[in-house]
Amino acid sequence: MSEFDIVVIGGGPGGYVAAIRGAQKGARVALVERDKLGGTCLNRGCIPTKALYYSAKTLSTVRKAEAFGVTTGKVSFDLSKAVGRKDDVVGRLVGGVGQLLKGNGVEVMTGEGFLEAAGKVRVTGPDKAGTTDTPGTIGAKSVIIATGSEPAMIPAFNIDRENVLTSTEALNLKKLPESLLIIGGGVMGCEFATIFSKFGSKVTVVELLPTILSTEDKQVVRVVAKSLKEAGVEVLTGVTVEDVEAGGGGEGEVKTRLQDGRVFTTEKVLVTIGRSFNSDGLGLEDLNVGMERGRIVVDEHMATSVPGVYAIGDVTGGMLLAHIASVEGGVAAANALGGSETMDYSAVPAGVFTDPEIASVGMKEKDAKEKGVEVKVGRFPYAASGKALAMAEADGFVQMIADPGTDKVLGCSIVGAHATDLIGEVALAVKAGLKVKDIIGTVHAHPTLPEVVMEAAEDVHGEAVHKIGRKR
Repeated sequence: MSEFDIVVIGGGPGGYVAAIRGAQKGARVALVERDKLGGTCLNRGCIPTKALYYSAKTLSTVRKAEAFGVTTGKVSFDLSKAVGRKDDVVGRLVGGVGQLLKGNGVEVMTGEGFLEAAGKVRVTGPDKAGTTDTPGTIGAKSVIIATGSEPAMIPAFNIDRENVLTSTEALNLKKLPESLLIIGGGVMGCEFATIFSKFGSKVTVVELLPTILSTEDKQVVRVVAKSLKEAGVEVLTGVTVEDVEAGGGGEGEVKTRLQDGRVFTTEKVLVTIGRSFNSDGLGLEDLNVGMERGRIVVDEHMATSVPGVYAIGDVTGGMLLAHIASVEGGVAAANALGGSETMDYSAVPAGVFTDPEIASVGMKEKDAKEKGVEVKVGRFPYAASGKALAMAEADGFVQMIADPGTDKVLGCSIVGAHATDLIGEVALAVKAGLKVKDIIGTVHAHPTLPEVVMEAAEDVHGEAVHKIGRKR
């Protein structure tokens, strides 16, 4: 029986990072993956959606080219070519992950991992019958579970993966649907609404809650909602979907019935709510690993209730973000080798790829109000930025949140062009406990978008130069 210091089950952004981190520390590491390296994020999530997003952004920019003095003639779009480009990007990155694992000496095993006992992992083929290239049972001083999550198959929505889709199928459509109804106005729903509306589909979004993007501040949502409306997206909030019926009136015709009696007929329906944790079939119950409604319970060290067994990423039910899984992977790998590292979730940036983009880190203004925390708020609009105007990207703003007593940066929300890139500066400030004056005192190049972050910081003190602000 082969022996390893660490066996990682799952090769997504948490699992492959954990494996590489362990190998970098001199451990003998095996990684077990039943499908493709990179997991949901790389194959069916973050990367493919962003590849299609930038196809949509490019198409939108070309259609507005005359505003920049560029004459293009008739513009057409081929979804199959955009999907082909997406597949090329994904394939290149999957291959890169394989090379990284190989270069770090990680042994990659194709198959499913099952915890036979503490310190023993059985590896079988994807068909559960076993294959010649998998070693059977291997020894593991420590095991890191990184099996992720999948779209939830909600019975009421009759997901057939042909007309009623999950995000996985939506990313592989070769023909653009004339009409698309999206169930769920959260991050994923609004991203797909942005993409397909720019491609040319008639998009309707239905959301149970009173607002789309309910985790964001109202002012941020207002900017994105206006943009979706201008793109022809119909957004219905505070509504409940009663049922979804595919094929009732013809091929490619789906009827969505709302609780209030309204019925929408569209070519496709996309369900973007709910995730199920991939914790079944791992042998966790027999080992008495602590579980809670399908998720694996872990402590701040990413350790489960069973010594030597760790879990990271979506399967733990925490923040379902690829970058969180990667950091958790590093923590788990260190602790699996005798360390005592802990996870710090105080400065986690998040991004939403709508148009304009949304990004945030730390405390939001709505969080402060809900908790009754006194804060100082600075806000600066993109419309007052020379770079934003030159780019024809004047929609949006940066909103900085600070502690009035210490001047420490507590958080920031950005809605606007390149928001997901700009948030990095503020994430560092929150993590390091920096003050607003530290951002103000840092020279920002001109003309650039980071100047908008600097002036939002200045506005916390009522001192933004390019904004007529409050009296001090």
